[in-house]
Amino acid sequence: MTAVLVQKLPEGDDWLYELKLDGYRALLVKDDERLRIISRNEKDLTASYPGVAAAGMKLNAKSVVLDGEVVAVDARGRPSFQALQHRSAHPDYIVAYYAFDVLHLDGRDLTREPLQTRRARLPRLVAGSGLLESAELRGSAEQVIAAVSRLGLEGVIAKRRDSRYDAAQRAGLWVKLKLDQQEEFVVGGYRPGPHGVDALLVGFYERRELRFAGKVRAGFTPHVRREVGDALKPLHTPTCPFVDLPSSKTSHWGGGVTAEQMAEMAWVRPDIVAQIRFVEWTADHHLRHAAFLGLRLDKTAIQMRRDSRLR
Repeated sequence: MTAVLVQKLPEGDDWLYELKLDGYRALLVKDDERLRIISRNEKDLTASYPGVAAAGMKLNAKSVVLDGEVVAVDARGRPSFQALQHRSAHPDYIVAYYAFDVLHLDGRDLTREPLQTRRARLPRLVAGSGLLESAELRGSAEQVIAAVSRLGLEGVIAKRRDSRYDAAQRAGLWVKLKLDQQEEFVVGGYRPGPHGVDALLVGFYERRELRFAGKVRAGFTPHVRREVGDALKPLHTPTCPFVDLPSSKTSHWGGGVTAEQMAEMAWVRPDIVAQIRFVEWTADHHLRHAAFLGLRLDKTAIQMRRDSRLR
């Protein structure tokens, strides 16, 4: 079940608030002595997070399906998507699973029950397991936004307390408010550099056409440049996948790619998604001050469309 992006949080006793966690959304499925961690696009993540899998085996149920997020957190509990992506470069972070919903429990389907009833089962289920519960944020919408903003965290999720779990709906029973500019984009190419990737070329789909959004140079370390370059090499293609390149000119912020610069680029099949933080969209529809956060192996490229809130 997904949350609809909004510009203002709903208010009232019918809604509960949670942190928008910066990680990989995943189902944790325990069936007796077998446990799986499954991503949104149905990839098996179990081997990638052995600590989470071991904790899941300690859940206080014979069989259970939890919905939650795999997150890398520091000693203060602050999440970092970069640390989750590049764990060897962030040894001070630990990988945790924050559960926020219970979908099935010991053979019983709970998806038709109200969210508040489902969540009430979480404390007993995760007690002593090492898994964590995504806590409800108390206070008014204004108070919650102010607290989350002070901590520099990504955003807030609001959910109707009486909402049933329906993976097919986007009716606004769950909504999300982003407090920074952070989106997923399709990688369509890159400019090679001495360490692998000097700059990523990213875009979004519009009517099944991939449109260019900008060059991303910030946010990389030499290690990450090599790692991303290695991930992109198998996808090399001779053809530029962006329908609107080359640009007639470069923008002030380096957003365009001229005909002369096209020869500097390596093009890739648009199969990989990157998470990017940026300041704003420019007048010519390019990203300003964009920084790389990580690759989203849990997202499908064709789903990446420009956030209508930012048009």
